[in-house]
Amino acid sequence: MDRLPFVTDLSARNPDWWRQAVVYQVYPRSFADADGDGLGDLRGVTGRLSHLAALGVDALWLSPFYPSELADGGYDVEDHRDVDPRLGTLADFDALAAEAHRLGLKVIVDLVPNHTSHRHPWFQEALAAGPGSAARARYVFREGRGPHGELPPSDWQSVFGGSAWERVPDGQWYLHLFARQQPDLDWSHEEVREDFRTTLRFWSDRGVDGFRVDVAHALTKDLTEPLRDLGAPAPSGEEALAGLPPGTHPFYDRDEVHEIYRDWRRVLDSYSPPRTAVAEAWVPGARRALYARPDELNQAFNFEYLQAPWDADAIRRVITDSLATARAVGASATWVLSNHDVVRHPSRLMLPPGTDENAWLLSGGTAPAVDEARGLRRARAATLLMLALPGSSYVYQGEELGLPEVAGLPVDVLRDPLWEQTGRTRKGRDGCRVPLPWTAAGPSYGFGAGGAWLPQPEWFARYAVEAQDGVAGSTLELYRTALRLRRKLFDGEEPTWLPDTPPGVLAFARSGGRRCVTNLSATPVPLPPGEVLLSSTPLPDGTGPNPLPPDTTVWLA
Repeated sequence: MDRLPFVTDLSARNPDWWRQAVVYQVYPRSFADADGDGLGDLRGVTGRLSHLAALGVDALWLSPFYPSELADGGYDVEDHRDVDPRLGTLADFDALAAEAHRLGLKVIVDLVPNHTSHRHPWFQEALAAGPGSAARARYVFREGRGPHGELPPSDWQSVFGGSAWERVPDGQWYLHLFARQQPDLDWSHEEVREDFRTTLRFWSDRGVDGFRVDVAHALTKDLTEPLRDLGAPAPSGEEALAGLPPGTHPFYDRDEVHEIYRDWRRVLDSYSPPRTAVAEAWVPGARRALYARPDELNQAFNFEYLQAPWDADAIRRVITDSLATARAVGASATWVLSNHDVVRHPSRLMLPPGTDENAWLLSGGTAPAVDEARGLRRARAATLLMLALPGSSYVYQGEELGLPEVAGLPVDVLRDPLWEQTGRTRKGRDGCRVPLPWTAAGPSYGFGAGGAWLPQPEWFARYAVEAQDGVAGSTLELYRTALRLRRKLFDGEEPTWLPDTPPGVLAFARSGGRRCVTNLSATPVPLPPGEVLLSSTPLPDGTGPNPLPPDTTVWLA
């Protein structure tokens, strides 16, 4: 298609805007509901873009809004180049992109290349065409093991639990590393590669500034017969790579996956300015950096900061290693504390080390009980620490309100496939996807005119945008102030760790002598001299040396 006439490349003056950007993740179904059906939609997002502009972020990342039966929260995509009718139309997307650009916001969309929905026309064609057909070659179909092919082709496990293979009526099996409704594509097939080049161009032509690449590390598979078993139980995530030579796992982080992203970079660089991309790759740091090389995807998500315990030494190691890893390939670091797949960090940071998060969710968030106020203090401190670091920060919708996890969702309202696919043993990710509260009252706290697709607890009222807007000391105002100051105080220069800091304290300097100091210990420590530019919690007044309270970050001049 021709590029739309209203699209303006606002990043033309700074094609490397993504290196130091703050990106706000929008989970569309839970952000704002414009038509009152209980499900967030694109017009709802457009109507609330002023919130993002006032917050001071540089870009929004839209989680999937494509046609989907929601077997996996929208990541089961029926058409990668259209909009789910329940969420709007392509015209609605164009209006959203135009308004975002008018407000100075870049637009990043989620790309889901590992699999399609089982409702995708290609997969329906594959089922109808039968074994050995060209249509089936786009996916990973195999004969089963056993005398009658009744056993899966290998012992590979789904991330959501159980076998990664599903049998179809004619006896063959297809691979699904996630839900059975998400058949994996075969990326050795040129038609698959060309289709995603078309998808990259389709959204780039509509003014999209970049892409977030879902499961970027899993596209290529070793499909040499016989398929390699991994041994049971077969772990997922980074644990699956332990003990194997780098690049040799049957379906995670294989060396040949980088050929795909070098090909994509040629497409992305054909635009002026070039489109950016960030990889979701759950692999160790040195391997993850490969996805961010200049001829590949620019950036890769760094989940180590998200996973780090509330411990000064651990967080310092993560920061040091992450900056070095990014520097080695000429990329910028990325930082994230929450997203649509993890327990929100005001709750997570209060869980004792080693807590089984799933067991905590199954208890409704009561075992162990969480100190909500202290969790929020830690979350605010972690945020100011993150925003003082060089690189890009990714902010998940609602964290600017200090929202904790909704751990008490009744099991009869759960939508995450993890719940059913694990035999109702893993509660899943719905607790971080509950629709946002915009107002302190109303049937869905301003999310829409009616109810919300996941129930919101009564305590959402005190976290609502309306309840915090203009209120000194609120988490919303802290984020607004921090993002405004961040542009003025910190450039891309790497931090210098300050010597002689007390135990449990992190302190580093950036350009112009600006410093960030975080007290992660359980006791107050002396506040270093200097002008306090911003503090994550109010500082005590008094004469003499002022203390820096526990769970607090300050920015100093």
